[in-house]
Amino acid sequence: MFFVALLATALALGDALAHLFELPNKIDLPREHYFIVQGIYRGWAQLAYVLAVQFLAILAAIILARHRPRVRWLAVAALLGLIAAQAVFWAYTQPANAATANWTLQPANWEALRRQWEYSHAAGAIFQLLSMGALIGAALARGR
Repeated sequence: MFFVALLATALALGDALAHLFELPNKIDLPREHYFIVQGIYRGWAQLAYVLAVQFLAILAAIILARHRPRVRWLAVAALLGLIAAQAVFWAYTQPANAATANWTLQPANWEALRRQWEYSHAAGAIFQLLSMGALIGAALARGR
């Protein structure tokens, strides 16, 4: 189960880091360019399946590690990182997506929404990175 949890977390982290690393190049784009670039994310909602697998696999790893406190608590930390990333997404990223109809509408406050969207993705990436680090620690602790 740790293999599935690690693989799903790595896939989710790849998505999250893509957003983090593109931020410096996108944050100051003119409106017309920014909205064109945002079009590349059409269909990314399907990555929710990866997040569901990540959640279930980490949860299973926690259950399987119930008699190994160090492994279990590191896996719990990984789950908390995922939950924190999702909390940021639903509190900040999704409202920006909704206000712009997934970046197909250009409301007057689009620049504020852009900052909200970009920086919330950056925060989510950091939480996913923490999740991956904790999960790697849990997997390594299993071998001891």
